[in-house]
Amino acid sequence: MCTNTFGEVFCLRRDSSETKRKILTVCVRLFLEQGYTSTSVSQIVDEAGVARGSYLNLFPTKDKILLELTETMFGGQFGVARSIADSKLPPMYAYAVDTAIQLTLTELNENLREIYIEAYTAPDTAEYIYVHTTAELKEIFGGNFPDYSDSDFYEMDIGTAGLMRSYMARKCDIHFPLERKLSRFLTAAMRVYKVPEEEQARVLAFIQSLDIKAIATEVMYKLFAMLEMKYDFKLSKNGETEVTT
Repeated sequence: MCTNTFGEVFCLRRDSSETKRKILTVCVRLFLEQGYTSTSVSQIVDEAGVARGSYLNLFPTKDKILLELTETMFGGQFGVARSIADSKLPPMYAYAVDTAIQLTLTELNENLREIYIEAYTAPDTAEYIYVHTTAELKEIFGGNFPDYSDSDFYEMDIGTAGLMRSYMARKCDIHFPLERKLSRFLTAAMRVYKVPEEEQARVLAFIQSLDIKAIATEVMYKLFAMLEMKYDFKLSKNGETEVTT
């Protein structure tokens, strides 16, 4: 029992932190298990065992939860791409690998597709992506735009992020296979950033030389493992999720 003001504040903070943990654990599990839009607030509070008012105090909208998840997913993403692209190659290749992995992930798992599309759509999560990506874009393509500021690259990223979202939303089929989707997106993005045509051809050849589905599958399971550890749930062997006890 808390018997003084300091103790009461400590207990309130501890209770709030525990409530937040419960909510995030349930949300991430449900987003991966059944999709973002299919997960309702009522289901979240029921499964988390928290009061609806407590949930709304912490997360006024479901997008606020998505922002937490987006920050986790995008946090180390570019580092993974750098580790795959040969360090002797220009940074442009890491950009190509990173975006190719994102697009491929959305073809491997429909619930990840929905999470990525929502992340590129919701204002708070889209803003996080723009800000998070701006510095990388300036580092990679700054030589092509010597007079451009961070704001310029931020504004350009709004456009290429829109391209990314559109290509993610269009599912691959026999008429539009993954290899063609990657080629179309990368060509469009590289033209925006004034990558010379001959370098574009080399980048596309490099991406085509990779087993991008195998790479993205490995990244997906590493992502799931990271989310399992952080949010305390367990993926079952058949790819669905189960709460740890």
